[in-house]
Amino acid sequence: MSATAAISVRGLEKSYKGGSRQARSPVLKGVDFEVARGSIFALLGSNGAGKTTAVRILSTLLKSDAGTALVEGASVVDEAQRVREAISLTGQFAAVDEILTGRENLILVAKLRHLPSPGDVADGLLKRFDLVEAGARKVATYSGGMRRRLDIAMSLIGSPSVIFLDEPTTGLDPESRIEVWKVVRELTAQGTTVLLTTQYLEEAEQLADRIAILHGGTIIANGTLAELKAMLPPAKVEYVEKQPSLEEIFLSLTGSTTRGERA
Repeated sequence: MSATAAISVRGLEKSYKGGSRQARSPVLKGVDFEVARGSIFALLGSNGAGKTTAVRILSTLLKSDAGTALVEGASVVDEAQRVREAISLTGQFAAVDEILTGRENLILVAKLRHLPSPGDVADGLLKRFDLVEAGARKVATYSGGMRRRLDIAMSLIGSPSVIFLDEPTTGLDPESRIEVWKVVRELTAQGTTVLLTTQYLEEAEQLADRIAILHGGTIIANGTLAELKAMLPPAKVEYVEKQPSLEEIFLSLTGSTTRGERA
């Protein structure tokens, strides 16, 4: 395994039990990949491909049946506490308390991590994620994009060096997706390593430094976007009338590519 990798995975296997009379169903069948420090790595696959299972193993929430996985040089099995201190996990659904305000959510997590000056930590993150005006409002009034930004802000408390984003834009509208993409780019610009799982091809294309395609329990392709494109025959040059996509139409009609604060 590379000493410069933030995440190293070799031969990862995981099966789940079926019914009482059914055999175990394999989900991961020997998965290998590495994630360079300070990069965005996209694990791409359809529903049920095993993306979330891989993330749960890497974040110490689930044990593999075989294989090894290191996060920041620490074994997810033998040094689980070290791994937990280095990582943060944002799941498919925003883990925010709707009864509390945005600022109160951030303060709560800062207190749980025993950080000094929780209020200052919260105020800094509200500013960083463009949520200052919404900070005193209950999260129940937030839009989907605002909730996700708050969720990611909460995951940064304690300055983790590795962040797992498990399908972070599932269920979001096009503008909210672009908001999240901007946040992810800013994270890696500041040196954070991001492992992103997604089923959206465009999301991987827009964000990832490297893309791994998980299919049938194994990685069937792994490389940069250019390397993956090179696997296909050369493109033919044809002159065609390009029609705008529905997403382009939506963004054009709404007048912006970034969402402002709103209820």
